[in-house]
Amino acid sequence: MEHGQEHITVVDENGNEQLFEVLFTFESEEFGKSYVLYFPVGAEEDEEGEIEIQASSFTESTDADGKVDGGDLLPVETDAEWDMIEEMLNAFLAEEEENEEL
Repeated sequence: MEHGQEHITVVDENGNEQLFEVLFTFESEEFGKSYVLYFPVGAEEDEEGEIEIQASSFTESTDADGKVDGGDLLPVETDAEWDMIEEMLNAFLAEEEENEEL
């Protein structure tokens, strides 16, 4: 996982792999973490025109040459983090909506 990456593969507890599209990533100085918001590739909107978006914090791992070669998704741990993620998502969606109107 690295900033700017378009897709990630998530492996669940049963070893099943699922491809997700990255909506956006950001870093929080307040929490000292990087976060990613993502949704399943090919996900269809529900009756209200929405897609379920997932969020995780993440750490990057590097190879011997210092290049990013993966990482770990970690659960969001606190309500304060969830509040910050929701604010970031709302700002992102508002900006996307403004750009569509141009």
